[in-house]
Amino acid sequence: MPVHPTLRTVTDRIERRSRDSRAAYLDRMQAARDQGVARAHLSCSGQAHAYAGAGADQQALATGNAGNLGIITAYNDMLSAHRPFEHFPDLIRDAAREAGGTAQVAGGVPAMCDGVTQGAPGMELSLFSRDVIAMAAAVALSHGVFDAAVFLGVCDKIVPGLVIAAQSFGHLPAVFLPAGPMTSGLPNDEKAKVRQQFAAGEVGREALMAAEMAAYHGPGTCTFYGTANTNQMLMEFMGLHLPGASFVNPDTPLRDALTRAGARRALELSALGDEYTPVCRILDARAFVNGIVGLNATGGSTNHLIHLVAMARAGGILLDWQDFSDLSEVTPLVARVYPNGLADVNHFHAAGGLGYVIGTLLEAGLLHPDTETVAGPGLARYTQEPRLSDGALHWQAGAGDSLNDKILRPASDPFQPSGGLKRLAGSLGTGVMKVSAVAPEHHVVEAPARVFDDQEAVKAAFKAGTLTGDLVVVVRFQGPRANGMPELHSLTPILSILQGRGQKVALVTDGRMSGASGKVPAAIHVCPEALDGGPIARLRDGDVVRVDAVAGRLDILTEGVEARAPANPDLSSNRAGIGRELFAGFRDAVSPATQGAMVFGGAD
Repeated sequence: MPVHPTLRTVTDRIERRSRDSRAAYLDRMQAARDQGVARAHLSCSGQAHAYAGAGADQQALATGNAGNLGIITAYNDMLSAHRPFEHFPDLIRDAAREAGGTAQVAGGVPAMCDGVTQGAPGMELSLFSRDVIAMAAAVALSHGVFDAAVFLGVCDKIVPGLVIAAQSFGHLPAVFLPAGPMTSGLPNDEKAKVRQQFAAGEVGREALMAAEMAAYHGPGTCTFYGTANTNQMLMEFMGLHLPGASFVNPDTPLRDALTRAGARRALELSALGDEYTPVCRILDARAFVNGIVGLNATGGSTNHLIHLVAMARAGGILLDWQDFSDLSEVTPLVARVYPNGLADVNHFHAAGGLGYVIGTLLEAGLLHPDTETVAGPGLARYTQEPRLSDGALHWQAGAGDSLNDKILRPASDPFQPSGGLKRLAGSLGTGVMKVSAVAPEHHVVEAPARVFDDQEAVKAAFKAGTLTGDLVVVVRFQGPRANGMPELHSLTPILSILQGRGQKVALVTDGRMSGASGKVPAAIHVCPEALDGGPIARLRDGDVVRVDAVAGRLDILTEGVEARAPANPDLSSNRAGIGRELFAGFRDAVSPATQGAMVFGGAD
C-alpha cells in the first residue's frame, strides 16, 4: 500500500522546515561518531576510575575489546511504574556478559508521579522535570565510556526527557526498556464514578481511598491510557522498543526475557558490531510522523503535543501543531481504551495491542513502513509479538484480526474516521483538544466565561454553588512561565458533574490536562499564555467564548476585549516552597508550549 498523500505532504513539509537545523544536528553526530570509541581517548587514570567498581568486568573493560553498555535508570520504589526497574541492572549485566560485553549503571534520573501531585503544588515542577531528566541523563553519559545505552523509564515526563538526552548522544545506539503495566484492578470507569461521588459529597473519604487503592494496587504503569502508556506506544511506533515490549506485565518471565534481549540488542547495534544503528538514524522526520499517527489512532495523551515537539527539536526536527491536526484529519481512531473507552491497557494488549494497530495502519498506508528501528529495518517487524518457548524468546506473527472489536477495529472500519486530537485557533489564541473521548454533542460549546486565576478558585466556586448555567470555565496563569504549566486533572470530576447536570460546559486554560482527560471538552495549552499578555489574560466573567472542535476555532465573541489591559494577579505564591524557588531560571527561560516548553536549546 503506498503511503497516504497527507502523510507524505506533512513529512515533506517537516523536512523542508527542518532542513538547516537537522543538517547541523547530523553534522554534530557525525563528528562525534568520527572520534571512534570514546573511552579509547581517556587517560589510563580516567579509565581506571571508571572501571574501579566493575568487579569481575574490570579486565574486559580495560582491554577495550568488548562493548560497554550504559544504563540510565529512573528507578525509584515510590512510583509503581518504576519499581520493577530495581532488578533490571542485574538482568542487563548478565545479558551483556553472555554477549561478551559489559554494562554499568551510568546514572539515575529523577522520576515524579503526576498522579501523586495532581492538584498539589508539586505539580508545578512536573513539566520542568522533563528537562531536568534530560540534563541528568546527559551528565550520566558525559563520561564517554559507553558504546551504547539502555534507558529505563516509563511515566509522563521521564520518557520524553530520556529521548531528548538520547538525541544529544545521538551517535550512540539506544534501546528503551519498559517495565509494563500493573495487572487490572478496579475498572477505571468505576474509579472515576467514585471520584465524582466524592466531589459531589455523596460518599466519604474512606470510600474514595478504598476505590483508589483497588485501582492502583501493584507494581507497573497505571492501566488507563494516559501519558505514561502513550509513551510506551510511541516508543514502539518510533522504533526504540523491541517489538511487542510495551504492555507485558512486570515481574514475569517474558518481561525479564525482553529486558535481557534489549540489552543484547543494544550491544549489537554499537559501532563495535556489524549493525551500527545510532539513535540519530532512527529518529528522523518519518519516525516522528509515525509517532503522531499512533497518537491520533489510539486517542493518546494531549501532553505529547508538547513532548513530541520538544523531543523532535532535540534532533533538529521542527514540528508544528498543525502537523498533528492535519495528520489527525486522515488518521482513523482504531482503539477504545479508557478514558475514551472502558478497556484498560491489559485488555487492549490482549485484543491485539500495538502489533494489530501498527499492522492495520500499515495496510492503510498511514505509516512510513521503511523506518529504521532497534529491531532492524522496517516497521513491519512491529506487527509481531514476543513469545517464550522452552525458555527461549522468539517473535511470531501477531493478531491479524481484532480479538475484541469493542476495543480494536481495523482502519477500514474505525470507531471514527479522524483521530483523537484537534488544533484550535482564533481570537483567543491557539490551543488543542483531545476529542476522542468527547461526545459529538459536546464538540461545540458557546457560553459565558467564568474566569479564574487558579484551580482552587474553581473548586471553591463549585462548592459555593455558583457554577450555574452553561459556561466556559477559564483557568489562566497556568502556563509554563507563570507556574510551570501544571495539569488541572483534579478539575475533571467537578466539570463532569456539571456536564452530567445538563449544563453545556467547557474548559479553556493555558495549563495542561492529564493524558486521562475525558468527556468534558477542554481547550488546553492555550498560547500565548496569560503571563505573556495573551488574549486569555483580558477575559472577564460574562464574556462569551466559543470552543469549536468541529471547525477548529477558539474565539472570544464579545467585542472590545482586545482593548483591555491584561490582568496582573499576584503570582508570588508560585515562586517558593517545595523547591519551586530552584526553578526560577526555568520559568524565565522556558519556550512557549507550541515550541515544546523547553528550557534549553534545540532548534530555533
